[in-house]
Amino acid sequence: MKHRTKAAAFLLAFGLLSVTAVRAADIVDTAISAGQFNTLATALKAAGLVDALKAPGPFTVFAPTDEAFAKLPAGTLEDLLKPENREKLRAILTYHVVSGRVPSKEVVKLRSAKTLNGQSVRIRTREGKVQVDDANVVKADIEAANGIIHVIDKVILPKQ
Repeated sequence: MKHRTKAAAFLLAFGLLSVTAVRAADIVDTAISAGQFNTLATALKAAGLVDALKAPGPFTVFAPTDEAFAKLPAGTLEDLLKPENREKLRAILTYHVVSGRVPSKEVVKLRSAKTLNGQSVRIRTREGKVQVDDANVVKADIEAANGIIHVIDKVILPKQ
């Protein structure tokens, strides 16, 4: 094993072996690969927002899990996914996205954050737990090439 390591170091030193950096996935691909955001991915596609969230950004996404979407009243999601409700779905999904990379250590200092929807979400910290509107952040700081994802346990809805 030591011999291989020395050989690789020699080849690198003389430029005979190149190392390709592994590039982190974008927000959409990171969410899809996590396996708990299938409904979000379906909604992003229906709303025509996949390309927007694959753009350089950076973005911060408060991402509801499949379980969070399941908490919506019966029929709500199916209704939102209809083509005639695309703008309403876009408004809801962009309410989950903030421009810029905002890690949890910065989120806890905020009282609100302006979303891509144009409205602001309320942020508060209670007993060490962060809430965005009335959703709890259950996992924070999932890094992506073009931003960061904070997992929430509820779909948050903009004011109408």
